Amino acid sequence: MNKVRFNKRSSIVFKRFSNKGYSLFAALGREVIIGVLSVTTLSHAKADGISTRTEKAGADSTLLRQAHELDEVSITASRAPLGKTQQARMVTVLSQKEIAAAPAQSINDLLKYVAGVDVRQRGPVGAQTDIGIRGGNYEQITILLNGVNINDPQTGHNAFDFPCSLSDIQRIEVLEGPAARVYGTSSMLGAINIITRGHDDTGLQAGVEGGSYGYLSATARTSYSGRRRWNHSLSGTYTRSDGYSRSKAGRLNMDYSGGKAFYQGTYDHADFDIRWQAGVSTKGFGSNTFYSPSSDEQYERTTKTFLALQGDAAIGRLHLRPQLYWHHFTDRFELFHDNPYAYPFNYHRTDVLGAGINSWMDWNKVHRTALSAEIRQEDLVSGNLGEPLDHPKHIHGTDRDYTHGINRTNLQLTLEHDILLRAFTLSMGLTAVKNSWSDAGMRLYPGIDASYRLGERWKVYASYNASLRMPSVTELYYNSKGYNANKHLKPEELAAVEIGIVYSAPGIRAQANAFFNHYRNLIDWIIDEKAASPELTTTNFGRINALGTQADVRLDLGRLLPGQRCLKTLNLAYTYLNQDQKRYEGITSQYVLEYLRHKFVANLQTQVWRALGLNLNYRYQKRNGQYATGIDEATGKKILNRYAPYSVLDAKLTWTAPRLTLYLAANNLTGHRYADFGRLKQPGRWVMAGVNMRL
Repeated sequence: MNKVRFNKRSSIVFKRFSNKGYSLFAALGREVIIGVLSVTTLSHAKADGISTRTEKAGADSTLLRQAHELDEVSITASRAPLGKTQQARMVTVLSQKEIAAAPAQSINDLLKYVAGVDVRQRGPVGAQTDIGIRGGNYEQITILLNGVNINDPQTGHNAFDFPCSLSDIQRIEVLEGPAARVYGTSSMLGAINIITRGHDDTGLQAGVEGGSYGYLSATARTSYSGRRRWNHSLSGTYTRSDGYSRSKAGRLNMDYSGGKAFYQGTYDHADFDIRWQAGVSTKGFGSNTFYSPSSDEQYERTTKTFLALQGDAAIGRLHLRPQLYWHHFTDRFELFHDNPYAYPFNYHRTDVLGAGINSWMDWNKVHRTALSAEIRQEDLVSGNLGEPLDHPKHIHGTDRDYTHGINRTNLQLTLEHDILLRAFTLSMGLTAVKNSWSDAGMRLYPGIDASYRLGERWKVYASYNASLRMPSVTELYYNSKGYNANKHLKPEELAAVEIGIVYSAPGIRAQANAFFNHYRNLIDWIIDEKAASPELTTTNFGRINALGTQADVRLDLGRLLPGQRCLKTLNLAYTYLNQDQKRYEGITSQYVLEYLRHKFVANLQTQVWRALGLNLNYRYQKRNGQYATGIDEATGKKILNRYAPYSVLDAKLTWTAPRLTLYLAANNLTGHRYADFGRLKQPGRWVMAGVNMRL
């Protein structure tokens, strides 16, 4: 019955798209689309509370049971779930304990402590953050919530508008390197998957924290675990801050206020699971001079609404995971805060509708085949982005209309085959992509991952993967003073090779790797200093090669040093990256050339006294690239400065009781003023205190 119901949904989705006349679907045919959607979905890492159906498939699921015996599935680095010891990719998982102990106020802050992740903030408490992986920028990764793609086609600047708060999160999974075969297009350099908490026993949790710069945050979460297979949870959060800077006129220009609400539920049947989630995030924040140096009172207001429905079922040897999602996003940008007469506000509205199905089958104890399909429609209307609309649409609450827009549809099909032996794992696949915006036909991107276990403690692995990314609407159409977009941009493409080694023993886990990335048609906003009138222009940047290496070690000090009770864990990680860019001297890059050359992170968790714990986080960063600080009056040219390296030390002191937690946290203990993005200095010391209660 479930299969029939999903076929009906697939047919409805197909009709909605085909009625708009996309030649893509006419070429493929109705029967092909519905046939593929009937047996295939966008896969996602197993979330707590959702079974992988291992136990329900009986003897036919021997492979998956063996994977769980080796290690619990913690992240999906392939289309079909594999055990952690079988993965052949670089993955990082931030656990719930690490999240609770970290001196962080947002998901963005947590990712600062991952060596392979570049976090560039331009506002407090995660107001707006650009996040990249392995030297890439904010447009080149996929952001997922419980395996659902929540990327915004307007711009990656808004990708981290999550409807959930830190209290909702079970873990954060980071897959580094091309991930199109797993998470779809746009995951050119990796993916970040936020997994929310499972349904706890029925109860209520509440917390409040406050601190420097007028910071205040309050959150509440309740959950209900029913005896008849139904489970529910609901949370809400409000956060505000005055920000840490003022405009030349003395007004707030990095202030923040916003709220979030998130609901999720599950139904667990003997033959299938169903999960649904809904959320909303709304906020307003000062942008200082980020978008333009012509105003230091820029402001932005955004609202994201999110809905998703997912399933999980097994029919003999066949496993099915269907998925249907929708998110709605509105954005209002003010070059001069609350002053539309100085410069008209920019309005944008985006609707994304997606459906997919992932399937895999165990043929025997060695072979498994996965087949998936995803269809995603992106529709944007705007006051200035896109092509002119035949029929303008009214902007709610104003006397203006949306006069421009763009509508595009992306189809992705993936075929993957896994060979699982006792010591050897091989995963190879092919991704086919077609986008209605691009004139190109169906594009094919191959990938292969292999790992070999040398005894119980050592594993070596190697991989080759190719991926792509479609330009964002902002890159294609944003034309304004000082900005010149190019609507004829080509998609970015990447081919990457990676080799690595992993060592795992009681109390110790260490890994190291080296990777090589070859980019084609990279997209960036650049300024050619040799031009007569230099201005930021989007262009396909040509070809760039990048070579990098990573290493990290995790030590369970309580296990390694059993005679003491103070030291608990120590984590160390380092990433180095170098790009071949000699041909681009004289070019100021907004993102591509401003990559992290060095990043080192360290975390030490201690038990100071009984229920009192201290967590220390240190990071060192050295960024490549340069930025303008002013104009030389003698020559009329921009004064360019290179990024200076910096170190930051954060700390959190926590007292824990069965139903009460008190904590005192401080970010940037040394008070060093540093810059993640040229013109915007980050705050000095930021101190806060809070309390969490469980009822």
